[in-house]
Amino acid sequence: MAGDGSLTGTWAVVLGASSGIGAACAVALADAGADIVGVALGRRQSRGTAEETQAAIEAAGRRAWFIRANAADAQGRAKVLDAIAPTVGAGGVRVLIHSLGFGSPVRFIGGPLSTRGVPFPRQMEMTLDVMAHSLIYWTQDLIARDLMGYGGRILAMSSHGAHRVLPGYGAVGTAKAALEANVRELAVELAPAGITVNTIRAGLTDTPSFRAIPGSSDMLAHVQRSHPAGRITTPQDVAGAVVALCSAGCGWITGTTISVDGGESIVG
Repeated sequence: MAGDGSLTGTWAVVLGASSGIGAACAVALADAGADIVGVALGRRQSRGTAEETQAAIEAAGRRAWFIRANAADAQGRAKVLDAIAPTVGAGGVRVLIHSLGFGSPVRFIGGPLSTRGVPFPRQMEMTLDVMAHSLIYWTQDLIARDLMGYGGRILAMSSHGAHRVLPGYGAVGTAKAALEANVRELAVELAPAGITVNTIRAGLTDTPSFRAIPGSSDMLAHVQRSHPAGRITTPQDVAGAVVALCSAGCGWITGTTISVDGGESIVG
């Protein structure tokens, strides 16, 4: 793997590549020269977007290798890494994007005791595992298998819910705060290896996972009215920041949370 910041001849593993921010990141990284391993559950509602994403990657002249797997469990992770290791080779993964948005948008007090028959404690555990702790496990396995080396870039997607209370966002907000803490720890541990780890805290972005949040339409309307630029954040805005952070000039940025919101967080 090249350690000079170039993405050409390297691979990017994108968790949650079938829609939203993950899909936009996959296309932008392909445009910048990387071949893409996209990992997604393959839900029916996201298959069309996944096919469009693969087509856009291939149109950029890069390889699009999409694997249906649960990125949040050990078996799914092993399935992906076992499949790609012979092709990717030692140090071949330049970028890991963690964009997993599957969690329980529930209140702590006064909300339903369960969702779809899942007890509240299990919802909390699942949300933390998927949206925060799976980043640790993917990073551990990439390093243990020697698939990522010097110059690697690890980027996780957070939100303003990590530091601000949003209606019905309790479990997700907790997970996003934990994700940012995990990023800081990983950044320190991986600094001697020349691997950077950062969080992108996107502004409100109209994605399928956002629409699952109670009251999302009201939040959308509020941000559209108050945003200094007169519009909300798009997945492409976030993807542009991702590509920038993967460049050679950003190798000294690590362990930080970067807001990509066009000023949304400073006006209300």
